[in-house]
Amino acid sequence: MADMRQTLRQKKLFLLDMDGTLYLDDDVFEHCLDFLNAIRDRGGRYLYLTNNSSKSVDKYVEKMTRIHIPATAEDFFTSTDAACVYLKNNYHGRKIYALGTASFRQQLKNAGFPITDRLEEDIDCLLMGFDTELTFQKLEDACILLGRGVEYLATNPDWVCPTAYGYVPDCGSVAQMLFNATKRRPYFIGKPEPAIAQLAIEKAGYRPEDAVLIGDRIYTDIACGVNAGIATVLVFSGETTREDWEKSEVKPMFTCQSIADIYEMLRE
Repeated sequence: MADMRQTLRQKKLFLLDMDGTLYLDDDVFEHCLDFLNAIRDRGGRYLYLTNNSSKSVDKYVEKMTRIHIPATAEDFFTSTDAACVYLKNNYHGRKIYALGTASFRQQLKNAGFPITDRLEEDIDCLLMGFDTELTFQKLEDACILLGRGVEYLATNPDWVCPTAYGYVPDCGSVAQMLFNATKRRPYFIGKPEPAIAQLAIEKAGYRPEDAVLIGDRIYTDIACGVNAGIATVLVFSGETTREDWEKSEVKPMFTCQSIADIYEMLRE
């Protein structure tokens, strides 16, 4: 435990997953605010790093404000942000079918991409996010487009999204459903790909050795940190159980029950 305490107290940038790490739905975990304040008090910074692409940054700020967690737009780096960077660097097509929420589509439009949510002839890319407004029509459109051979991208491979009552299917589950129908899999842009962490560190102006990634999913959060070569802490307050951790080939640098434990280490 001493090694974990020493390592965390040396970190300057905390990349924080949200769902299952800081809160579940609107239920904020114990000592969440104390933990965030402790980072600030030590002269550090945190960024909310999330694979959940169902909300725009503005919507996330609204939610955090509602549940009394301090947040501004500059505190976030989402899988949609990472998708925008990827598209700017790699996409030179005509039109993108954005399979996601209205907030997801609006953020892509604001970034200047040619977006549609209707089946049209000039579409050459399907970009899928975590869609809490999913309809069968969208699934049918996706199958038609994938049958045409369009480029296929997705923000994140998460199987489920945690809620206060359990779990709901996330982007990875929908991607699996589409694979069953079309035999095509997307290129996933968010966690566990290292780019989302690397871009977030660059945005904040730190070095990889200054950063630690804290999350509740071993196959996305922790794998992302491992792939990016930064320190990682797995918390057992969300999706991953201790049994999952023991069986996983991906191993975090440290584990603890919740951010309350990390707060105790930072404040001592």
